[in-house]
Amino acid sequence: MFSPEERDRLREAIIAAARADGRITGAAITGSAALDLKNQDRWSDVDLFFGVGEADQITAVMADMTELMYREHGALHHFDVVAGPATYRVYLMSSTLQVDLAFTPASSFGAVTPTFQVLFGEPVERERYAPPPAMSQLDYAWLYAIHTRSSIARGKPWQAEYMVHTARDHVLAAACVRHGLNWREGRGMDGLPEEEKKHLEGALASSLEPAELRRALGEVVDCLISELRLADPALAGRLEPALREIGGG
Repeated sequence: MFSPEERDRLREAIIAAARADGRITGAAITGSAALDLKNQDRWSDVDLFFGVGEADQITAVMADMTELMYREHGALHHFDVVAGPATYRVYLMSSTLQVDLAFTPASSFGAVTPTFQVLFGEPVERERYAPPPAMSQLDYAWLYAIHTRSSIARGKPWQAEYMVHTARDHVLAAACVRHGLNWREGRGMDGLPEEEKKHLEGALASSLEPAELRRALGEVVDCLISELRLADPALAGRLEPALREIGGG
């Protein structure tokens, strides 16, 4: 297990390596640490974002940084996530620390969220990410609710549990959007008002028994209707009879 001190030393070592690489023209801390290093807790990972002078240099820069991560810092494995012009290389370290290193052309080295603290280089202006409309989450919620019902009827309890779980998560994401919380990956869900979280607790299936899955589905649908009424009352009125049928009541 890594210590906060070990994590911070590794971050500084990676930044030093980036400063020494003439192909890297900019670096920034991202994630919660970008706002204030004091925002980190015992479990925080390392998030860094690099601008590379020329787009055709990115592959070589990533390869060299990856070689360094394995040779000197105890990387065990990595994989890539591509988001727009940036490639995020995600490392699992032998200490169990997660390290995310993003690489993008210098022409797109800039903030898309508030969590972007420039260490060196000149950032460009980029369009900031905006939260999605709540309805974009709620539409998926009713879609997954339908598939929960059919999965139960087909005798596929594992699929049904996945579907009802996903429907609930979309309702939760819509609630996060409404409250101005981070809607992605459950990051803001713990900040929801207690009464709303309590309401959604009933949507947690406690077993794979058909009766329990149907009960959880009914709770998800009830929460979905409540959230729809806040997002679009007229649409909620139109959809409620069909949604109640999907939920079994």
